Amino acid sequence: MAMLAQPAGPFALGTFSAQDGESFPGLLANDRVLDLRSALDWAPSDLRAVLERWEETLPVLHTLADDDSFGRLPLESLRVHAPIEPRQIFQSGANYRQHVIDLEVAHRSPDDPRTVEEARAEIAAVMDRRAAEDLPYVFIGLPSAITGPYDDVVLPAWAAKPDWELELAAVVAKPAYRVTVEEALEYVAGYTIANDLTDRATVFRRDMKAIGTDWLRCKNAPGFTPLGPWLVPAESIADTGDLRVTLRLNGETMQDESTKDMLFGVARLVSYASQTAQLLPGDLVLTGSPAGNGIHWGRLLRDGDVMEGSITGLGVQRTRCVAEGTA
Repeated sequence: MAMLAQPAGPFALGTFSAQDGESFPGLLANDRVLDLRSALDWAPSDLRAVLERWEETLPVLHTLADDDSFGRLPLESLRVHAPIEPRQIFQSGANYRQHVIDLEVAHRSPDDPRTVEEARAEIAAVMDRRAAEDLPYVFIGLPSAITGPYDDVVLPAWAAKPDWELELAAVVAKPAYRVTVEEALEYVAGYTIANDLTDRATVFRRDMKAIGTDWLRCKNAPGFTPLGPWLVPAESIADTGDLRVTLRLNGETMQDESTKDMLFGVARLVSYASQTAQLLPGDLVLTGSPAGNGIHWGRLLRDGDVMEGSITGLGVQRTRCVAEGTA
């Protein structure tokens, strides 16, 4: 059963199914869903197909949002899936100033001679230098980690320290390669919510520290990226630099921060990723997670936990954690 959360703007897009039927791309307006396979004369099979023709289709979607001649399904009768199946996921690390400072303090060695205040001051200086030198940190995630916004999340038995990381995700509208910061937002169709779960115990390789981070192991278990519920068109979000990112664990607020705390905004991240890779329609660019992760609170995810994540104008996702072997 979908949670009724009104997104910003006149409509949003998503992927839905009725009972155990085939999933379909849909337009959501006023808690009712229009099947785009029948409403668009070229019958797109999924939302990525809509994004492949985004510029020509967006005006049509506006018309359809106000057109009552098509039959619509009540949202509450449908299952809501992850809105998009991307081919590539670009993930930004260390992009919220306060989050990075908190992680540095949490991961300090017991032998570290610095006081907490000294450690915070030093990493704050590093953040200022990164911003001045214009160096985002972007790595790659797997589409197979994506799950729906209301699906259970299975915690693998090997994940000793599973943690939450709620993030704003930009959805790419058209192929982007070596685009400038100034033109980057022209390549963004819209935005959605991602919870980029991380097993803190396997972030760093223990066998050879020089190898560095192991993003495959710590972030890409099946279902470790709950996505959605909606794709909200970019034009409906006035300012991605001033959105509230909030995650509640069993009703208690853990993350609650403005995207103002980001070191690098959406345009900078999209442009930066495109300098190396070609971004494709439907791809995701995750923008990093703010302060308030479990490692900071000393409270990591366990069986039965319920995460509720919201971002201004993008709706709410709600996922329950289930220990492997008990699902």
